[in-house]
Amino acid sequence: MEKASEEKSPEEGKEDVISESGSSGLPQDLTNLPGVGPATAEKLTQAGFSSLMSIAVASAGEIVEATGMTESGAKKVINTARQSLHMGFETGEDALKKRERVLKIPSGSSAVDKLLGGGFETGGITETYGPYGAGKSQMAHTLAVMAQAHIKDSTVVFIDTESTFRPERIIEIAKAHGFDSKKALKNLQVARAYNSDHQMLLAEKIEELIKNGLNVKLVIVDSLTAHFRAEFIGRGTLAERQQKLNRHMHTLAKLADVYNLCVYVTNQVMAKPDVFFGDPTEAIGGNIVAHNSQTRIYLRKGRKGTRVAKLVDSPYLEDGEASFILSNQGISDI
Repeated sequence: MEKASEEKSPEEGKEDVISESGSSGLPQDLTNLPGVGPATAEKLTQAGFSSLMSIAVASAGEIVEATGMTESGAKKVINTARQSLHMGFETGEDALKKRERVLKIPSGSSAVDKLLGGGFETGGITETYGPYGAGKSQMAHTLAVMAQAHIKDSTVVFIDTESTFRPERIIEIAKAHGFDSKKALKNLQVARAYNSDHQMLLAEKIEELIKNGLNVKLVIVDSLTAHFRAEFIGRGTLAERQQKLNRHMHTLAKLADVYNLCVYVTNQVMAKPDVFFGDPTEAIGGNIVAHNSQTRIYLRKGRKGTRVAKLVDSPYLEDGEASFILSNQGISDI
């Protein structure tokens, strides 16, 4: 029965799926893709592929799993989506124009903002890692308020994996910065992830929130690796853990790039017994997390109750350090 419904002419079925521009029959219409009728378009939408961009950046396997079509058919669908979006090379000038849409979310500390070239960037993943009590979760709470205060009508998504989220802290930080605390909580979408699969599912559902009209500009995952570390024990499970973590990071990276939002993830550390000089701590997740993170910040405790943020990796910023304190304002200058 489904096959019969798929064999409509290009002019038929155009009213079944509305394009991103709000009119039917435009290139954004999923039913204009080869082999995609109303039924297949519905399957794609239910699987989260509701736009040409989401299809263009998908793998053939993901499309096959979502629709049941052949691999060759899936590749044809993906290629058509890419051609209609003119995905390919661009000039350096075009890349610079794209960079102009990047937003900066202040951290609450001018020293940290200077270190980061103005604040936490949208369009990529920023990872902070460090020992217990270094300020990773406090920075997450501060950013949840600062993003709303500096980006009009924005929404923050907070995926809590270690029961670290505290609404009372959001209220305190919002009041300290003169921002409406009720609005700060209302525009905050919080979810508690109970295992790695649940965590990955929540990340995939963020696109649904955006499609439903929420202006998501900050996604927080606190912490990124806690569940993966607990569920995959021993060297025999390392490869599986890294593959799964890599998929999760790719989902977050795609969200950041496609929707120009900031992804802030916290990460745990472990001690390296073979390091005899310097700091023996190393971030969990290895190269998978490191390569997928656009910016990496190492947090540690400083003198007299201060905290130190060390910029470890950035595509264009110089390495450096900035000191700050934790107060009722969240992250603030010394």
